[in-house]
Amino acid sequence: MAADPVRSLIVALDTDRLSLAKSLVARLRRQVRLFKVGSQLFTAEGPRAVQELARFGAGIFLDLKFHDIPNTVAGAVSGTAALPGVRLITVHALGGLEMMSAARRALPASPNRPELLAVTVLTSHDAASLRRVGIARSPAEQVIRLARLAQQAGLDGVVASPREVAAIRRACGKNFLIVVPGVRPSWAIRGDQARVATPAETIRAGADYLVVGRPITAARDPRAAANRILDEISGALV
Repeated sequence: MAADPVRSLIVALDTDRLSLAKSLVARLRRQVRLFKVGSQLFTAEGPRAVQELARFGAGIFLDLKFHDIPNTVAGAVSGTAALPGVRLITVHALGGLEMMSAARRALPASPNRPELLAVTVLTSHDAASLRRVGIARSPAEQVIRLARLAQQAGLDGVVASPREVAAIRRACGKNFLIVVPGVRPSWAIRGDQARVATPAETIRAGADYLVVGRPITAARDPRAAANRILDEISGALV
C-alpha cells in the first residue's frame, strides 16, 4: 500500500474536452500526481490528449480497457506504452489468459515501463446485472477469479471495486497492485456506481490507488475537494 496519500490519489478526467482536462490538471498538479484519461477523452482527442497533459508533468493512467484478439491488444499496448507520461494501462481481464499474456509481452523491457492492469468487474455491475450477461458468480467471486488469472498472465495488478480489495489482497499478495474506482466520500453523490466505499474504507482494505472523478472535478473548488480526500486518505494510513 502507498504510504503517501498524494501518491494514492488518481483524478479521473472524464470529459471529452481537452481544454477542461488541461485546466483541471493545471489546478490540481501540485496535489495530484496521476490523472486518468479514459475512452471519452481519448476518443475525442486521441493521443494528443496524453501528449498535452504530459507537458504539465502529469502521470497518466490510460484507462482504455483493451479487449480484442491477442495480437490486436498487444499492438495497442505497445503503441500506448510509448506515449509520454503513461504510467498505468488497462486491458480487460475477460479477454482471457492468452490476450493478457500477449499484452504483457508487448511492454518494453525497461524498469520505467508502464504498469499493466486488468479490469475485473466494472463498478457499475451488481449480481443481477452479471446474471443478465450470463455470469452466475457473484461480483466478488468473479473478481477474484479474474485477478488470479491476471496475475498468472504476469500483469502488475487489477482494477476492482472497493468491496473486493481485501479479498484480492489475500488472494494475490502484497505486491499486486490494486486500483480502485467507485470511491465516493461520504459527502459526495453516489452517481451510477453500484459497489462503492469511502476513501478511508478503501485504503484500510489494502488499495494502492483510488480513482476519484466527479467528487473532485465537478466540485465548485476542485482543489479543496481534493484536499478533503487527501486528508481522509492520510488519516487511514496512520
